[in-house]
Amino acid sequence: MSPSTLIVGAGFAGLGTAIRLLQNGIDDFVILERGHRVGGTWRDNTYPGAACDIPSVLYSYSFAPNPHWSRVYSGGAEILHYIEGLVDKYGLHRHIRFGEDVTTLSFDDAAGTWTAETESGNTYTGHAAVLAPGPLANVRWPEIRGLDSYTGHKIHSARWDHDYDMAGKRVAVIGTGASAVQIIPELVKTAAKVKVFQRTPGWVLPRADFHHPGWARQLFRHVPLTEQLARQAWFWGHEAAAVGMVWNTPATDAIQVIAKAHLRQQVRDSWMRRQLTPDFRAGCKRMLMSNDYYPALQKPNCKLITWPIATISPNGIRTADGIEHEVDCIVFATGFDVAKTGTPFPVAGRDGRKLADEWSSGAYAYKSVAVSGYPNLFLTFGPNSGPGHNSALLYMEAQIDYIVAAVRLIAERDIHSLDVRADRQNAYNADIQRRLRGTTWNSGCSSWYLTADGHNGTMFPGLASQFTRQLARVDLDDYRVTVRAG
Repeated sequence: MSPSTLIVGAGFAGLGTAIRLLQNGIDDFVILERGHRVGGTWRDNTYPGAACDIPSVLYSYSFAPNPHWSRVYSGGAEILHYIEGLVDKYGLHRHIRFGEDVTTLSFDDAAGTWTAETESGNTYTGHAAVLAPGPLANVRWPEIRGLDSYTGHKIHSARWDHDYDMAGKRVAVIGTGASAVQIIPELVKTAAKVKVFQRTPGWVLPRADFHHPGWARQLFRHVPLTEQLARQAWFWGHEAAAVGMVWNTPATDAIQVIAKAHLRQQVRDSWMRRQLTPDFRAGCKRMLMSNDYYPALQKPNCKLITWPIATISPNGIRTADGIEHEVDCIVFATGFDVAKTGTPFPVAGRDGRKLADEWSSGAYAYKSVAVSGYPNLFLTFGPNSGPGHNSALLYMEAQIDYIVAAVRLIAERDIHSLDVRADRQNAYNADIQRRLRGTTWNSGCSSWYLTADGHNGTMFPGLASQFTRQLARVDLDDYRVTVRAG
């Protein structure tokens, strides 16, 4: 018998969907995972210093709280341990098929089912399908001339080589984004020399990180309400920050004042401060949080390079000023190939239509979870569900609960196809793009949030509470519904 639901991906989103299905009495589902271990982003990103820039009590599911977080902002290993604990706690092992890399996903209109084909040659069919591969699943190597000519060691931040010993090495870091500001302070502790190649500086805010004392963890464990209250306090604090991080307002100026004060306090040299000061509005690119990035750049064995990279040479990196920087290893902290205009694998809907073709100018969906012409298909972290100020898991949890409600409707009402109406989808996305015009993300800088022609199919122009509210219930009036014969 075919499972009711196919879930692609065993990261936070896929496992969260599985747990909520179980909690709603649905256990006939299968999770297809291309790797051999759960965890998604946190399984893959094991670089030195890997951590989350959202407080841990908020970067976890409300339906699966963890009273044991060791500190306010937990490291990657602790987050992965939490994810693996979810599998054990809810008995998800029997639902996961490891080593199943989905190559195609297609809808059979006559049967009302989705079929996933995998690289191993297996086929899986379900009445509904949930795409949960995560937006940060595939690494992005930069398009720099001479990349393949380099004869030294290359490491991508999301595929860290733990067997390579940095001690005594000359290391270059390309990129100064969220991963780089965590990696660089660790590299300067061991490498002989570290050269940081910066294309664009980012706004950096201080991070109020500290260990959770034992009594606090005990309190969270024995009085769960206290952890819920802490979660709510962090939630509303982050919601308030949206006034300046999401919308381009005078509060954005206040955030920039705080970031500049942090820069002045940590960097004495005025020329370096100038090199590290962005020329775009705070929030336009991803905000960075670090207490040790600026001090690391000023270590005797570290140097900030702001000349553009002209080419990568066999021995290192040549910058536009004609200097060749010879290095033993290049670390590429260059982010991920986020699917703003395509899909991670071919997805075919009604009448053979291809989702990648329809998203060629920019991804879109209805309330980030459904696309017209692709019945019974649901997305986690879909188009325009990205947060700029709060925990991604809040948005993901809202999507998951909406998806689980839809899957229940499909099962209980014997629905053949649940296909969102094109007019509702188009009206929703027209409103989203209109609202985005007043946000910091669309204020003029170039970022991974936008396509080449400026379409923002990534971020949600509002509060996390607004996003959650719009997904509070499945309104069948938004869909074309057909039921199975008999």
